[in-house]
Amino acid sequence: MISSVLALTGNVTSSELQIIGDDRGSLIALEQGRDIPFDVRRAYYIFNTKTGVSRGSHAHFRLEQYIICLSGKCKILIDDGVTQESIWLDAPNKAIHIKKLIWREMHDFSEDCVLLVFASNHYDEGDYLRNYDDFLRAVKRYA
Repeated sequence: MISSVLALTGNVTSSELQIIGDDRGSLIALEQGRDIPFDVRRAYYIFNTKTGVSRGSHAHFRLEQYIICLSGKCKILIDDGVTQESIWLDAPNKAIHIKKLIWREMHDFSEDCVLLVFASNHYDEGDYLRNYDDFLRAVKRYA
């Protein structure tokens, strides 16, 4: 099931992934083009994050991300330059798709948190907006 985070211009969607399971356990299958709405060029995961540490604090000009919390939980702040909203990723069947020009920050990681990120492009430092004021200027320019 997919739903838009309505306050954020359609550039962020949240999904509830289908769990397939029986008495042996559970499985979630992800398919490029169905569940992940772009060609995956890079995948990485964040784990062992120390208490009180935040991650992210950037936006991208072009990159899209599909994010799942495989274990534990964390809060993701998303910001389109006008509205901010926080989303808890606290189950392995919850995912969010973040498109371009959305500021994101990850906070409140549990000790067992493993955050998996699929990205639409290879790493490119030139695609990052790491300064919030630069992000706001980019939103005004390209909106």
